Amino acid sequence: MTWSALNRENTIAGPKFNRWLVPPAALAIHLCIGMSYGFSVFWKPMVNLLPNADALACKNLSTWDMLFTTTCNWTIPMVTPIFELFIAVLGIAAFIWGGWLEHAGPRKAGFIAAITWGGGLVLGGIGVINHQLWLLWLSGIVGGIGQGLGYISPVSTLIKWFPDRRGLATGFAIMGYGGGAMIGAPLAVALMKHYAAIPGINNVGLTLITMGILYFIIMSLGAFGFRIAPTGWKPLGWTPKDDGGKKYMITQNHVHLDKAWKTPQFWLVWGVLCLNVTAGIGVISMASPMLQDVFGPHLLGLDISFDAVSPAQKAAIAASAAGLVGLISLFNSLGRLFWASMSDFLGRKSTYAVFFILGIALYIAMPSMGHHGSAGLFIVAVCVVLSMYGGGFSTVPAYLADLFGTQMVGAIHGRLLTAWSVAGIVGPTLIASLRQAQIDAGVPHNLVYDRTLYILAVLLLAGMVCNLLVRPVDPKYHMTEEELKAERSKAHEQTAGKVAVEDTARGSLGLGGVIAWAAVGIPFLIGVFIAIQKAAKLS
Repeated sequence: MTWSALNRENTIAGPKFNRWLVPPAALAIHLCIGMSYGFSVFWKPMVNLLPNADALACKNLSTWDMLFTTTCNWTIPMVTPIFELFIAVLGIAAFIWGGWLEHAGPRKAGFIAAITWGGGLVLGGIGVINHQLWLLWLSGIVGGIGQGLGYISPVSTLIKWFPDRRGLATGFAIMGYGGGAMIGAPLAVALMKHYAAIPGINNVGLTLITMGILYFIIMSLGAFGFRIAPTGWKPLGWTPKDDGGKKYMITQNHVHLDKAWKTPQFWLVWGVLCLNVTAGIGVISMASPMLQDVFGPHLLGLDISFDAVSPAQKAAIAASAAGLVGLISLFNSLGRLFWASMSDFLGRKSTYAVFFILGIALYIAMPSMGHHGSAGLFIVAVCVVLSMYGGGFSTVPAYLADLFGTQMVGAIHGRLLTAWSVAGIVGPTLIASLRQAQIDAGVPHNLVYDRTLYILAVLLLAGMVCNLLVRPVDPKYHMTEEELKAERSKAHEQTAGKVAVEDTARGSLGLGGVIAWAAVGIPFLIGVFIAIQKAAKLS
């Protein structure tokens, strides 16, 4: 392989290429980087690596000393920043390299994502084996770069291949990010169990290294599966929707990255995504404790107070609530495909309106469900909320393409993902701090989330206002023909001839396509099966 094979101009599809070969390539990348949502399976094993550590001597170590100690066990608050680094650096990397990606192409960006995400996990494994926390934190930064590049690399390509079904196309890819934990978490648990049976092996570190190598291979295959649509390509017989911008707001023009982020539309959509994600990720971060606090003994069919629960019963309650984590992964993932596909028919603005109206109603109703002991309804509400959380991620790239055109939508999407970085910190911090404040104030466990859920409803109301204010972009921001031609020249785009424009993506899927879909589809379905099995343990 030569480096030139990664260049954008060498990835343009030829006649008879089937566009349905692109989604599995995108899924291969997103299913790998989506494992970040499943990293909680490592927290407890990571803090019990040194069975002979002197707990008393290690009690007062400073954060600086913890970064370098090889004789003291880490604490959970010392290792969980890895996930926060993944999400924070994801947004930063997408912001910094989004414009570069438009010119470099998805194959090069996807391959670098494979190196940095896979390499980040290997680096983390080395940090665990050598018990160096600073290396583990560094792996969060390196892996976060892979997260950012891997997340946005397929977006522009898919939108250009599927101008008729933008939501469906991006929903397929981003569904993989939501479902990555369904596959990766059980795999990590199985590997740790396997390596634990080998004497003298650091099972956590070796698991991270193994998964890093595996993910590098899978993501590289996905990156080399990318093909770019020739400029001017469209599905045979398809004509763009044109309703004067009243409902769908789909522009046929293009806005440059340098101008897009200065428009009010960009910041309104930024607010829409940030507020939707803040509310949803707050629930994700505390879903299992929330179910235990709100329903407690009722999950076991016991009509007693929380204070009267025995240690064995508390363990049974925790095991029952753990099934909710599997359900959340399932609805978070499938919601990305469902809602993004629905947006092709409803329009992006209308779809977000559904998110906010339905979300507000559910957040307001959930405390009453808890008061009445309606655990089943509460779980259904959480699952619907999390489906819309995932749907918000998968719908927003198509929303941006509708407003700003497709020429630089990947770069614009990269800038917008800073909203996720902010929400990833604000949401979990908000719900955790409010919960603790309520407990410290003596509020009963089953009532500690009432105020929090009402506050999250207010956040969604603010998001709804932002969405209502979105209007078509002022034509003064559109690129001129000369500017568009210059941008396409930088990206080494080639305009397809008439036959290629009509015929490309009309070819058969072929044996290779069937294998590609099976390679991503079978593991995903296995993950779904495991999630359903875990959810079945809910009382």
